[in-house]
Amino acid sequence: MDPWVWLQWKLPAAAIMVLLLMSVTVLHLLTLAMLFIATMEKSWWVWTDAEITDLWYNCIHDNATGNWLCAASNENDWLQAVQALMVFSVVFSSISFLVFLGQLFTLSKVGLFYFTGLCQVFAGFTSFAASLIFTFHRKEILEDSRDLSMGHFGYCFILAWSCVPLLLFSGVLYVHLRKRQ
Repeated sequence: MDPWVWLQWKLPAAAIMVLLLMSVTVLHLLTLAMLFIATMEKSWWVWTDAEITDLWYNCIHDNATGNWLCAASNENDWLQAVQALMVFSVVFSSISFLVFLGQLFTLSKVGLFYFTGLCQVFAGFTSFAASLIFTFHRKEILEDSRDLSMGHFGYCFILAWSCVPLLLFSGVLYVHLRKRQ
């Protein structure tokens, strides 16, 4: 049974399509913002309130100045894989959004939204792979002699994981939009 059946009794088909387009656009912008924050912001791993690690830097909060003092993370293969996958995820999602906007304004009927949905699914899989690698190889990525039980995952890591189902759902929604033309 089509999940949009309840809307069809109350709204005309054009209104349903407008509602779907607006919701998928908002979802896409939300996931793109979440991916960008997860990739660029600090806090993939939190040692203490004053010491955090992200994909690019290890940072310590200086109480005297109130600033974060950051040094580049030690490069290793696992960290570079996570960095590359998160950047690819942002790129796939950005390309997907630009193609979606282009297809909306040109109103091309051939293959409408399939490429967009495929890019969103790829963005979801790359974010999934990056989060999975960080989960299982955080000891090698962090390269710290401290016990990992002294720290915990930060909000950027949680954002990256949260993006996975949203991106996959968004990709499926784009394919659904194709069916409803």
